[in-house]
Amino acid sequence: MPRPRTGLRAASALLAAALLCTLTSACSGGNGNGNGNGSGSGDRTGGRPAVSIAGSDHLGGAPVHVAQERGLWSAEGIDATVTTQPTGRDALNAVLGGQAQLGVVGDLPAVTAALGGRDLRIVADLSRFSDWRLLTRSDRAITGFAALKGRKIGVPQGTNVEYALSRMLASVQLTAADVTVVNLAPNQVTSALARGDIDAGVTFPSFYEAARTALGERYAELAFTGYTARTLLVAGPRTSDETTAAVLRTVLRAQREIGEDPARARQAVVAQSKGALQAGYVDTYQPRYTYGATLSPELLNQLEQEGAWAKAAQGLPGAADRAALQRHLNPGPLTAVDPAAVTVR
Repeated sequence: MPRPRTGLRAASALLAAALLCTLTSACSGGNGNGNGNGSGSGDRTGGRPAVSIAGSDHLGGAPVHVAQERGLWSAEGIDATVTTQPTGRDALNAVLGGQAQLGVVGDLPAVTAALGGRDLRIVADLSRFSDWRLLTRSDRAITGFAALKGRKIGVPQGTNVEYALSRMLASVQLTAADVTVVNLAPNQVTSALARGDIDAGVTFPSFYEAARTALGERYAELAFTGYTARTLLVAGPRTSDETTAAVLRTVLRAQREIGEDPARARQAVVAQSKGALQAGYVDTYQPRYTYGATLSPELLNQLEQEGAWAKAAQGLPGAADRAALQRHLNPGPLTAVDPAAVTVR
């Protein structure tokens, strides 16, 4: 067989390299999950590195959404793009899959990813929330959590909401084995309740008012404060500490603005939600969140408790002890911008 000509070989090699670059984003100026040299700084816009952030709960991640609405990123020399996912689990998957460099996620998705052997870094605990509701119907006569035994309960599995349900059940010595858990998307709990497909449901607070409206006089709820959900900022393995620190400096600035002018901050969150959140809901619930980027022993204690639950409930293989989970904390960026906020050792 005759040998190919040199020019043809060269052209074929260039085509193969271009295809590899497209498939793996391995070339300079990648897809936002790195710039090809492992720094994780992403593409550049006007000389500024582009940073991709996958968000979820607008209220838990309010500092990120305030920063986006106010255009605060440029002061730190970055050009950030914030996309909103349906749940923290989806935001985490975007980070793990390389579609985003950082993610705003709940504590439980982060724990389950860690137990599953995924490579992620928890860089800050952005906010805390503990004002939960079990949604039900008055005709189901569920007047206490003990009455859930034998009932059908709708919940978006794999999210913080599922863990909130586990704490509700544990408060009366029940487990998931004592009920029928129905896996529903967050926005499906209300309609399932209205149809009578489930007896009760737990979902994100942004859907509470929709349930009240849909059920009308049949609406009933049980308040629960026995679980503090934490909204975390996590980074993918290729995201540099320098990029993460720049994002955190912006988040801290937005955090200060929330404290200085809460009403204006709530308006920014409503605007960033693009119609997903109503002003009345934000006005009612955002004050119930405690904001402040930290890495604390309390966070690590909670991750350990959730890890033990996840191993028992979901059969995850990874180690759930304190030392194993602490290895997923990356205190460097937050220490660089606010040393006093890092108290975990």
